[in-house]
Amino acid sequence: MELGGVHLWLTRLDRATDPGLLQAYRDLLAPAERDRLDAIRLEPRRREYLFTRALVRTVLSRYGASPPAQWRFAQGPHGRPELDPPAALQFNISNSPGLVGCAVSRGAVGLDLEPRNRAGQILRLAARVLSWEERRALDALPADARADRALSLWTLKEAYLKARGLGISVPLGDITFSLAAPSGVGLALGPSLADDPARWHLALRDHAGHRLALCADAPLRLAAWETMPLVPGSDRPLLLAG
Repeated sequence: MELGGVHLWLTRLDRATDPGLLQAYRDLLAPAERDRLDAIRLEPRRREYLFTRALVRTVLSRYGASPPAQWRFAQGPHGRPELDPPAALQFNISNSPGLVGCAVSRGAVGLDLEPRNRAGQILRLAARVLSWEERRALDALPADARADRALSLWTLKEAYLKARGLGISVPLGDITFSLAAPSGVGLALGPSLADDPARWHLALRDHAGHRLALCADAPLRLAAWETMPLVPGSDRPLLLAG
C-alpha cells in the first residue's frame, strides 16, 4: 500500500467475538507478547492488548514486506514501541477499552485517543497537566464547555509526547496548545522541550465516542480507515469529523 502523509487505522473491540479470530490474533504474537498477554488478569485489558498488537502487526504488513507475525519491536527510552531494526516506516499506537488505533507515517508521528466520557476526570486534573495559558483559556469558556476543552488539550499533549518519544515526566506546563489558532491548532513550547513547534502538524478528530489527536512532523494529509485485523473486506474508509 502506498503511504503518503499519515494513515490512521482504527478497530472497535466490540466487533470481534469469534474465538477462532481471537486465537488467530494470539498466534501473531511474539513469545514475549504472549507472556505479557497472559500476565494481564482483567479480561477487558487482555482484549485491549491483544487487539492493539494484532492491529499494529497487520497494519505494518500493508506497507512493508514482512508478514504480520514476523515484525519485531523494541522499546524506546520511555516505552514507546519501535521497529527493530529501525526502518523508514514509523508508527504509533493508542488504545482504550473500546477502540484501538495505529498511525503510520514516513516521519515521526504520535497518536492518542481518549474516551469522551473521561472529559470530566481530565478536567479535574487541569491544574496539574495544563499550562497557565491553557488554564486561562479554559476558565474563559462557559462551564459546560470546559471538560470537552480539557479533553482536547490532554489528548494533544499525549500525541505530541508520543511523537517525540517522551514520557509525561517532562514539564507539561511548558507545552501550550491553542484551539483558536488560524490553522486550527496552535502549539507553543517552553525552552525545556528543546524543540521547534513549527515543525509539527496537528489534528483533532472524533470517532466512536473518542477524541483522537495526531501529531506529525510532516503535513498530515490524513487518510483513515476502520478495520478488523485478519478479516477480509472489513476495511471501511472514514471521513473523520474535524
